[in-house]
Amino acid sequence: MDDALALSALVLGLSGHLVQEMHARVSAQGFTDLRPAHGFAFARISLGDATTASLGEHLGVTKQAAAQLVKELVDKGYVVRLPHPHDARARLLGLTEAGWAATRAADEAARAAVAPWRQALGEARFGELVADLARITPQGPIRPTW
Repeated sequence: MDDALALSALVLGLSGHLVQEMHARVSAQGFTDLRPAHGFAFARISLGDATTASLGEHLGVTKQAAAQLVKELVDKGYVVRLPHPHDARARLLGLTEAGWAATRAADEAARAAVAPWRQALGEARFGELVADLARITPQGPIRPTW
């Protein structure tokens, strides 16, 4: 296999493993009603100033699909709809305390999931890998692969 194909396979494998590992760890912390896609939504909502439309754009889905996801998260108690200060037709999305707790659990899960990589590479090489990936990773939203 040439280097380009090897890198593609390795990055895809790591990405899939990381998402599944984080999901398992978040579930183990009691958030059994969440799916990996919810974490991508929480990441956008946690930045503030999110609407259903901006969430759909962030996730790369239609407004209708985003509205369905928002309704699900509202019904589960993770997200709340708030009045928009500048647009009477729109609603801002905010995380409830349960939403913030799930976000903190995901952050902890991410650290724990990459801890074996840090240990295997050592601190210096791990830092270099993070810097290398930051140089080549495109800017923009991190979204699930639907």
